[in-house]
Formats: sequence, C-alpha cells, structure tokens
Amino acid sequence: MDVICIGEMLIDFTPGKEENSYVRNPGGAPANVAIGMKRNGLDVGFLGKLGNDDFGVFLKNTLSENKVKILCPELTNEAVTTMAFVTLYKDGERSFTFVRNPGADILLTKEDIKERDIDNCRLCHAGSVSLSQSPSREAVFYGMELAHLKEKLVSFDINYRNMIWSEVDCKKEVDKVLPFVDFLKISEEELYFVGGEEHIVETMEKFHISLIIETLGSKGAKYFFRGKNNIIEGKKVRPIDATGAGDAFWGGFLSKLLLNGVNKVEDLTENIVIKSIEYGNTAGAICVQKMGGIPALPYREEIEKEI
Repeated sequence: MDVICIGEMLIDFTPGKEENSYVRNPGGAPANVAIGMKRNGLDVGFLGKLGNDDFGVFLKNTLSENKVKILCPELTNEAVTTMAFVTLYKDGERSFTFVRNPGADILLTKEDIKERDIDNCRLCHAGSVSLSQSPSREAVFYGMELAHLKEKLVSFDINYRNMIWSEVDCKKEVDKVLPFVDFLKISEEELYFVGGEEHIVETMEKFHISLIIETLGSKGAKYFFRGKNNIIEGKKVRPIDATGAGDAFWGGFLSKLLLNGVNKVEDLTENIVIKSIEYGNTAGAICVQKMGGIPALPYREEIEKEI
C-alpha cells in the first residue's frame, strides 16, 4: 500500500439546481485525498469511521467503487454519519455548516489503527478536523506518531473549520502533531497557525518540517523548502465550485511526489517540489470546474492531458 489517509469521510450537501435544494455528495478532506491519489494510480487505504445508516453505506460503497482499501470496515451504531451543508458564493468559494454532535467520524479509536497497515505504507496523511474531539484526536495522533517512528513520510493539512472549533483550540492540538510532520499544507487564511508567513521558516526549524506548501487559491501555491521559497502560479479557469479543490491539489501534489520515487525526505529536490506543485495546481483547476467534492476529483490521465 502506498498511502493511508486517516480521518473524516462525510456527506457534503451542495446546492442543487432548484432553489433551496441540496444534492448529496461524498466528501471529507482525508477521504478526498485518498480517492484523488487512487485516481492517480496509487494503492491507497482509508481509515475512518462511518455510521450504520444509508449515508454510511453510500460512503463505504463510494470507497469500494473507487478501489480504495477500507481499513475500518465496521459501521458504527453509536452516531450517524457526519454531514456538512455547503453554501456557495458567486466567486466559487464556500462555507460549511456541520451536523456533527457527535458524528461517526469522531468515534475513530487507537484500536482501529493497525500497526501492520502503517508498516506496509509509504506515506500517512491526516488533517486537523479529526483532532477536534476524542477519541478521534488520540487515534490520529497515534497514527501519525507511529508512522513517524517507523520512518514513513507524514503529510498534514491544517484544514481549519471555524464552525467546529476556535483557532486557539485547533492550534493547541496541531502543535502537538507537527513534530511528526514532513509535508505541511496551509492556506493563506491559516497562516495564524505558523505565526504568519514571516515565521514559516522558524516553524519548520522548530518542528523539523521538511516542506511547507502555502496554497493561494486561484493564484497557485508557494513552497518553502531548504531555505528557498517561490510561488508556482495556478491555471486560470472559470470556477464553478471550490469544494474539494484544495484536496485535489494536495492529492495531486503528493501523488506526483510518490510517482517520482520520493520515499523519504532526503529524496526531495527543489525540481521535484516544483513539478509536483504544477501537477497539483492542474488537478485543482480541473476540480473547480465541476460540482461536488469527490465526483470532481480528476484522474491522472486528465491531469497529464492538461499539463
């Protein structure tokens, strides 16, 4: 297995064609990244809790249809599958309202994370949403720490959601996992978590992070790597729905790293980083031209054709 993505999978209710209507779509950042990387030809497993309800069955089937290994196959009766209602704005940006008190994704435990799965992967990916409540908080921490100790590549997406918790509480938990992280994804709006862009290098040194990518929306992405930084411009397209765009970018970026033979941080070069960002930018640009999260994630053939 190339990749394990740990965390939430949920239902995104996106606006339908009729006024005041919503359409069910599979979503959740780690699940988006998992399916995005699978569509890039990698062997991927997803580790997250789903409810024993119609939505949970739908999401489980979505993983199966996309040939992602389901590493936590048992559906839980303790909570319903988590839901997020998406509000879209004219520029294609969006906001979320979560139905998650509790939601099934919160119920992931340390016992659900099998050491053999970590042993068999090249990269472990997670994000901050699952750190917001227990027991998923402890489960994600354990999974990332275990991957780090076993010298696997570890990726983390800040992915802050103010409808779930405060920046202060989120930063407190994020700081605990940063010592395990090799590749950190952060948006312009999330620079608080590193003390501002001027403190990114300091953050990298403090936590021994090899690479930080700051996403800039339609403007592209900026990398910070071995004392260098630069902006790689994004592709100019007409956006319809930005849901899942950041995950399409990150799934494409990580896929390109692994496809280029990166198995440890020492394998990274600035050229590989740049080419991987260009690949991720293209994936994101394709995604925003379609509706929904997972349905809009591009395949490797689509990305390579655009490049």
